[in-house]
Amino acid sequence: MDFHAMFEQIPTGPPYNKDPTGRPQVHNYLMMLSLLNLIITEAPEFEGDTLIGLPINAILVWPMGTQAGLSAFMKPKVNEMFKKVFDVWSTFLESEESRRVLGDTDNGWFGPAARAALPNFDDTFICDPNAEYHGFSSWDNFFTRLFRPGVRPVFAPEDDRIINNACESTVYAIQEDIKAHDSFWLKHQPYSLFHMLDNDELAPQFVGGTVCQAYLSALDYHRWHSPVNGRIVKTVLIPGAYFAESPAMGFPHPDPAAQDYSQGFITQVAARALVFIKSDNPAIGLMCLIAVGMAEVSTNEITVRVGQKVKKGDQLGMFHFGGSTHCLVFRRGVKVVFDSNYILNSKVQLNAPIGMVE
Repeated sequence: MDFHAMFEQIPTGPPYNKDPTGRPQVHNYLMMLSLLNLIITEAPEFEGDTLIGLPINAILVWPMGTQAGLSAFMKPKVNEMFKKVFDVWSTFLESEESRRVLGDTDNGWFGPAARAALPNFDDTFICDPNAEYHGFSSWDNFFTRLFRPGVRPVFAPEDDRIINNACESTVYAIQEDIKAHDSFWLKHQPYSLFHMLDNDELAPQFVGGTVCQAYLSALDYHRWHSPVNGRIVKTVLIPGAYFAESPAMGFPHPDPAAQDYSQGFITQVAARALVFIKSDNPAIGLMCLIAVGMAEVSTNEITVRVGQKVKKGDQLGMFHFGGSTHCLVFRRGVKVVFDSNYILNSKVQLNAPIGMVE
């Protein structure tokens, strides 16, 4: 019923007769299923719009803004089925066959448009410009590409007062005095700590603390790195809702980029990874990185283990598909003086300083 209703609740006139990429809008779930069957046998081509590489998102962007869509996409059984679809797709994206979209055609990831969107690629990322497909073994291998050594040096690696950026990302929000529970579905999307941390036993330590959130586009580097020197205390993978967006951001004025306006909301409902780190600086102490999948970004891979010592800039994990978002969470009483470059809507490089603890 929900899947029937979500397509029926989309207005039939412009602009909703087309999806945000300009293609005809899907208007029934049977066509949606047919397209999903096709999508999971292909790697995403490059497209110069806000839904780069997110073909399922493009189909569901208007349904996500309906009441029936929210009802469907919050159901655990629905998300269990989406996870199975994504697992099949991930297997294909890790295969050699998926490299075909890495060519130099108009929609290839090394074509003219993609080159313009990713300038200086050969000097920035580890690759072999003279090899077929630049030496990448699969589309996933391309997506999780690494920076060349020295491209993102760690700022002040030995200074434990300074917190560094964990991802190549754009600042979305900075909020203090976070409540244990809050009405996160409202338009201003306050953070609700126990929802974010999935009622983890460590969650009470962060009540009244600070959250800073920043997002990654589909073109960004997609690995996460330690913002502090310290030790890994705990890691958690949380299943969640892949296509749920805040009800405050739906019709009559739905978000044309799907979950971009719902980033606060999805930190509390989407599939995500928690990495708890005890900083070597007692003024910081325990902190948490939350890596949040958006839409078909279905795989959060944690690459560190409990008890492991990490230095600033050491890899913690990675996203395996699409644009996404992440949070750094600090305990109450940790006074972070944010750097002048860490302001809303600013792009901040990996390993750059985001602030200092007094």
